[in-house]
Amino acid sequence: MTTIPAPARRTPAEGRFTFTATTPLTADPALARAATWLRESLTPATGLPLPDGPGGVELRPADGLGPEEYRLTVTGESVLIEAATPTGAFYGAQTLRQLLDPAAFRSGRVADRTWSVPAVVIADAPRYGWRGCLIDVARHFLPKNDLLRYIDLLAMHKLNVLHLHLTDDQGWRLQIRKYPKLTEVGAWRRESPLGAGRPRRFDGRPHGGYYSQDDIREIVSYAADRFITIVPEIDLPGHTQAAIAAYPELGNLDTPLDVRTQWGVGENVVNVADGTIAFFTDVLEEVLELFPGPYVCVGGDETPKTQWNESVPAKERIRELGLRDADELQTWFMRHFTDFLLARGRKPLGWDELMEGGLPPGVTVASWRGARCTALAARSGHDVVVSPFAETYLDFRQAEGAQEPVPIGSVTSLSAVYAFDPIPGGLTGQERGRILGAQAALWTEHIDSPRLLDYMAFPRLAAFAEAVWSDERDFADFLVRLAVHEKRLDALGVEYRPAAGPHPWQQRPDSPGHPLTRAEIDGKLAAWTANLRF
Repeated sequence: MTTIPAPARRTPAEGRFTFTATTPLTADPALARAATWLRESLTPATGLPLPDGPGGVELRPADGLGPEEYRLTVTGESVLIEAATPTGAFYGAQTLRQLLDPAAFRSGRVADRTWSVPAVVIADAPRYGWRGCLIDVARHFLPKNDLLRYIDLLAMHKLNVLHLHLTDDQGWRLQIRKYPKLTEVGAWRRESPLGAGRPRRFDGRPHGGYYSQDDIREIVSYAADRFITIVPEIDLPGHTQAAIAAYPELGNLDTPLDVRTQWGVGENVVNVADGTIAFFTDVLEEVLELFPGPYVCVGGDETPKTQWNESVPAKERIRELGLRDADELQTWFMRHFTDFLLARGRKPLGWDELMEGGLPPGVTVASWRGARCTALAARSGHDVVVSPFAETYLDFRQAEGAQEPVPIGSVTSLSAVYAFDPIPGGLTGQERGRILGAQAALWTEHIDSPRLLDYMAFPRLAAFAEAVWSDERDFADFLVRLAVHEKRLDALGVEYRPAAGPHPWQQRPDSPGHPLTRAEIDGKLAAWTANLRF
């Protein structure tokens, strides 16, 4: 068996099921979406029509299975996928596709061949309910068709959450009808840093793009058909320079700003005026129209307090509210938006810095600064999505050496991603139950094209998918299966990193990096979490 992620239980049997031009595909109406996807995915490459009818391949409802669980039974005479929900049936169909020759992943026929799958019984269910990937489309815009391709890749690996980082200092990527300057001005910057070297160099090339509201509706619908929930992120109160450039009244300075051209944490944050709160409430009203999923991320991360500490209006807010400092002012500010979302039946998601001024109730924590933040959030009674930067940030370099394109961070190897475990030690059973799952992150400061996105994502994202799906893991066995899985990626045109290192055209000698050691990363982590208050 060469499937990725590895199923929970599999029992090989004798024989194979061979598809023919008359092999039918039938499904109970409740599972029709999975059957439609299976036919649409297999027919172009195989030429098999898979007509509707009894026998052959069947998708059948089954009581007693979990919401993402399935059973796949292949004999010499039939293929049966059983599930209690359309989601489970879809994952069974994904596994069936992986049992075929990798050529089944092509978009058209390349040769006549016999299509068959081995006889087997698979009983499968995921380890975690939240199996996600963050794609940062704010730093470098990912065109719509490339984003749709990534939705298919996530679904292929049984990942079920796409966290879209839509806004930041360097770009605003979502059309908002009430505030058109957010995209007219905020969606492009005049240039970008070239690599991460010191001193900084710039490419002199404008960069931009955004998704129209119809684009978003299409993306959300496409993802839903593949049982992926999209979590939009509108970052507040920091990472907001693109919005301030479009609407200067949102800022704390008297001088106008441009959309930021530097990477890193910027000093420019929004002010705490009533008009600013109303502005972003309006933004979130339109976000809720476009994204029907339960979660909306409101950021809360990496917010320098310099401007608030120097701002007379901010200091007056602190005094009139009886707050201790600017950290508590951030908590007060963010409370408006978390309460707004909760009142509308949505679940606010925020980065773990929100804990620094007291964690607003009802917020799900995206924990990126390591096990201590994860444990603190869980012990405080909050649900947690785990995304530690040292283990799951896939913009970090994959190996030592200058051959890696724009090497930053410490080495996050394939084996390290595979070994990732979201749950820190020392938690009670109840606290462990608050860990919803985990997500990998593709931050794109130094990922400026879909080709480089492929290189940074794969095969590490396949390893991550197995880490959050499979209860038992065996890295040596994973590597054996990966050798076949890479043929599937080849068929799909995914330009992954080869095990031996990058191809010549995947290197970026023009864009110097700024690599760090793991000791330096650990030092940053210790400094960031030294003063957490509860």
